[in-house]
Order: sequence, then C-alpha cells, then structure tokens
Amino acid sequence: MGEHVLPGNPPIQLTLRHSARARRISLRVSSLDGRVTLTLPPGVRESEALAFARDKEGWLRTHLASHPGTLDVCHGTELPVEGRPLVIAAGTGRSVRAEAGRLLVPGAEADCAARLRGWLRALARTRLAQASDRYAAVLGRPYAGLAVRDTRSRWGSCSARGTLSYSWRLVMAPPEVLDYVAAHEVAHLEEMNHSRAFWAVVERLHGPFDGPRRWLRQNGATLHRYRF
Repeated sequence: MGEHVLPGNPPIQLTLRHSARARRISLRVSSLDGRVTLTLPPGVRESEALAFARDKEGWLRTHLASHPGTLDVCHGTELPVEGRPLVIAAGTGRSVRAEAGRLLVPGAEADCAARLRGWLRALARTRLAQASDRYAAVLGRPYAGLAVRDTRSRWGSCSARGTLSYSWRLVMAPPEVLDYVAAHEVAHLEEMNHSRAFWAVVERLHGPFDGPRRWLRQNGATLHRYRF
C-alpha cells in the first residue's frame, strides 16, 4: 500500500494497492467515503499506474463530484442519532447528552470526536444487546457473545460459534433499521445461510422488513460519511 497525490483543483489522494490476483490496472472510488484506490497487478510499475490514473482524471473528478464527501465531526456538525438529526455543541458536566435538537459534548473541542465516538459506541452496544436479547428469546436460541466494531463491508455478522458482531454506526440509523439488522443476525443462529427458510425466520422475528432493508441499501453509505 502507498499514497500518491494527483495534482489539480482539488488534488486527488490515491491509495496504491499491489494485488497478486489483479489482471489489469484499475481505479475504484469507494461509495462509503470517496477514497480512491489504484490497484496494480504484478509486474506493473507505479509510474505506469499513475499515468493510467492521469488519463482517467476526468472520470475520477466526475465521480468524486457526485459523492457526498466526508464530514469531520466537530462543533456545528449535524449528526444523526437513532434517526434524529442533532447539532453538535459544547456541553457541560461529564457526559454527552441529547437535548432540544442538540448533542451536547463536554470538554475541549479537540476531544469532541473521540468523546462522541465512545458515546455512540456504548449506545449502540446497549441498543443492539436489547434487540438481540429480545429476538434470541423469541427464537429460543442464545447467542455466545456480542461485539460492536466500525466495520465497512457489512452491518452485522454471526459466527459459526454464535457470536454476533455489529457496526456501531447502526445507532445513527432509524431504530427500526438497527432492529432489522439484529433480527437478521439472530436468525442466523437457526439458519446459517440466506435461504428462503432464513428469510422466513427473519420475518417471524421482526415482521415485515422490506422498509428497513431498503433504507440500508439506499442510505447506509451515508453513515460512513462521518469521520470521528
């Protein structure tokens, strides 16, 4: 992995990745955070790959212009919490709290992002544990453990040993979305697949789920905009 800047207005940051499996040079713009990855197959020099990126600069800038971009979390940022947009502001005391449309964060502004990340992670764990406990009780199958992480590739997973893992960013989505993901992962305790039988278990646990599933497909990437 390496970094390179493509000059221009604005400059484009490229992440260079060498891949033994790649057959040709490729460019990818992440739908999550707009990160640009330039992949090099074996035997291709970096200068050749960078020339390829320069040839594709117009395509790159078009795609980047349509991307919502990342947002640094700080005072004044509007951040969704359980589906409600709240404006981050300076707070007093020891704890983060939501009040009158604002998210009040005590301490120095330089520590704001880290404090909020910890608070959101803890809130996510509480909400996901509550939902997972509820669905596991209905299913009659306990899970082995629960973890929350900042995953990029999936919203949740269930291991063969019954450990549930979730993205803590789900706590920024509407509550019914978090509930759906919890039902989805708990259903894997009975059906470790995505068969028709699996989806029947999800519906038995959650009820109709087309709405929250569609919300995730259409809006899930926006939850990764926020940089903590």
